[in-house]
Amino acid sequence: MADEVILEYLHMEIVNYIYRSSEKPDQDNCLSKLESIGYRIGQSLVERFTKDGTRFKDELDTMKFICKDLWNFVYKKQIDNLRTNHQGVYVLQDNKFRFLTQLSNGKQYMDYAPKLLALPCGLMRGALANLGINSIVTAEVTAMPACKFQIQIQRT
Repeated sequence: MADEVILEYLHMEIVNYIYRSSEKPDQDNCLSKLESIGYRIGQSLVERFTKDGTRFKDELDTMKFICKDLWNFVYKKQIDNLRTNHQGVYVLQDNKFRFLTQLSNGKQYMDYAPKLLALPCGLMRGALANLGINSIVTAEVTAMPACKFQIQIQRT
C-alpha cells in the first residue's frame, strides 16, 4: 500500500518539476521530457523482467506481456481490455487508470490529463523498444478516470 502511494506522489512531482523548471510554459517540450523519462524507465523495467525469460513468439504475445505482467508490476492491476486490428495497431484500455483516479470525474481536469499520461506512454514505448518493437504510443481520455492507449507498430 505505501509503495503505491509513493509511486503516485513521485509521478506527480516529476510532472510538476518538469513544468516548473521549464523557462516558459512550453507544453510540447515538457511532454517530450516526460515521455523520454518514461521511455528510459520502460527500457530498464523490461530489461530486468526479461533477462531470464524466453523470447516472445510474436507481437501479440509481447503485447500480452505488457498488459498483464508489466502493467501489473507498475500499476498493481492488469489492463482491462486489449484490442487489435491485426495490422499493427493495438488499443489498451484501462477503465480506472491509477494516475487519473485522484482527479475529479468532471470535465475541468481534462486538460491536465495529457501531462499525467506522457510518462506512461513513454514507459510503454521504451518497454516495446527494448523488446525489439518500434512504436508510437498515444493516450486518449474521454471520461475520467478511464483512458485508452493506442500503440501503432512502426514497420521498417
